[in-house]
Amino acid sequence: LGATLDCNKSADGNALQLPTFSTAAKVRVIITFTLCAVSAVCNLMVLWAAGKGGKRKSHVRILIMNLTVADLLVTFIVMPVDAVWNITVQWLAGDAACRLLMFMKLVAMYSCAFVTVVISLDRQSAILNPLGISEAKRKSKIMLTVAWTMSVILSLPQIVIFHNVTITVPENFTQCTTHGSFVHRWQETLYNMFTFTCLFLLPLIIMIFCYTRIFVEISSRMAQNNSLSRDIHLRRSHSNIPKARMRTLKMSIVIVTSFIICWTPYYLLGLWYWLFPEKMEETVSHSLTHMLFVFGLFNACLDPITYGLFTIHFRQGLRRCSQNSNIHTELGNNTCLVQVSCLSSRRQITYDSPGKQKGVVNASIKSNNTSSAVISVSEV
Repeated sequence: LGATLDCNKSADGNALQLPTFSTAAKVRVIITFTLCAVSAVCNLMVLWAAGKGGKRKSHVRILIMNLTVADLLVTFIVMPVDAVWNITVQWLAGDAACRLLMFMKLVAMYSCAFVTVVISLDRQSAILNPLGISEAKRKSKIMLTVAWTMSVILSLPQIVIFHNVTITVPENFTQCTTHGSFVHRWQETLYNMFTFTCLFLLPLIIMIFCYTRIFVEISSRMAQNNSLSRDIHLRRSHSNIPKARMRTLKMSIVIVTSFIICWTPYYLLGLWYWLFPEKMEETVSHSLTHMLFVFGLFNACLDPITYGLFTIHFRQGLRRCSQNSNIHTELGNNTCLVQVSCLSSRRQITYDSPGKQKGVVNASIKSNNTSSAVISVSEV
């Protein structure tokens, strides 16, 4: 995952060729920082909007908040580490940071995949067992606990296998890598295949299974509704899935689809590299590798956009935020008008007073100028 910055053999097959900050890497860094900024803003807004739902939050909102937290881990750990690592080319943060950040990167990736699976399982339960709403929240909490726990446990090997390796030929060069942690190459391939299975293949199978069952159930209900369409009362009593539940189902389908579309090309490329590294190096350019990884990171930006499109609470939260902002602005403007009116009244009274009070006029004018300056600053 992230930047793969191993040394390559030169054309003559003898000397090592150190990686460089290539043009493709520069483009990758620019896009990654852009995605980081967009994802941070969008996901923080979603987290804020989802958290404004009062003390009792629906379990769907809790699921979305957990997915948002997972996306924020990708945003604040995976994206910056990848971008800075491409800029520095070699690893400059030390051995402890190497182990910790590689662990945190995998936790972020696992949590995104596993929470998406939990959403799929929850939607399957909601459609296949609509009367079990009372236990849905308890089940989702249990599944979320399992998802986060498994994310941490499955990422623990990263602390052991990743470490700093320094070479001196052709020059001093330090890298955070797994080199030397496996006695045989097949052991490293086995570990990578295990990670690929848990991180992508198994979640993909579970999500496809869940939504296949959902579509079969919906098709069955629609067929029943069509057979009963002659009787209006029966048609109403056997109504289809409620609109709110259908909207949530559509949202979860889009979230799962975006996850699959964004990450499938990169994981398949990784699978190819683990099984046939020499063949892949000859066939696939580094530019394509950079592009596919950035495309995978784009998923962290799509989740909050999807949530905003399909949920009313998020749009209402943003509307309340803008309304509150407008109210504060109007109150500030009204306060400024009142202050200006008061100062104008004082100035008028002072002009109508005897000449011995003219000194007060100057003081009032100075006070008015000072107040105007303060008003201008507060309005900005």
